[in-house]
Amino acid sequence: MSETLPLFPLGTVLYPGLLLPLHVFEERYQQLVRDLLAGPEPRTFGVIAIREGRETGPNGILTLYEIGCIATVRQVTELDDGRYDLVTVGTQRFLLKGTDGTKPYLRGEVELLAEETGDETGAAMAARSVQDAFRTYLGALAERGVTQVSVPDLPDDPILLSYLVAASMVIDLRDKQALLAEPDALHRLVTERMLLSRETTMLRTLTATPAPDLRNSPYSSN
Repeated sequence: MSETLPLFPLGTVLYPGLLLPLHVFEERYQQLVRDLLAGPEPRTFGVIAIREGRETGPNGILTLYEIGCIATVRQVTELDDGRYDLVTVGTQRFLLKGTDGTKPYLRGEVELLAEETGDETGAAMAARSVQDAFRTYLGALAERGVTQVSVPDLPDDPILLSYLVAASMVIDLRDKQALLAEPDALHRLVTERMLLSRETTMLRTLTATPAPDLRNSPYSSN
């Protein structure tokens, strides 16, 4: 079954279970928020990453990725000039099947995607391996002075762990999107294990360091 959702294209990826704060300043997205507030709860929209183009500017969005994540609004702060600050949380992945541009903002026909663990024994083994690799990766970031994040109690649940690690790694948008699109937690964890090994090796051998600090969750401005 499919449904229609307002779309909020971004230069980032949202994962189920993860928070996403947004600063809404463009008129079309202010209208999206007003429409949400005028409707019933839960107030939801689709966050989907931009494949080509920009969030703002004269050329705008050219193409979108196919897999996105539903965002549920948890908190709304309306500012004096009509802008909004939102706190949202990712809830469920979706497949974008088509778009509708008849409103000021895009709407999408989406098919909700089930959350699968995959082979449970394999996923449990992969989760333990990723927990170790992620702690090693955080240690390598700390050694380079990028962050001092401590995550002593990583979840054992393969699905939760796979999304937490995906959101926390300092990797490019294409890799983050590929993790969102994996069919189940087992595939996502196996891919993360390879990415963590790659990124840890790069951190320990290259002179440049990633810019982001994992302790910070800045607003995404749109």
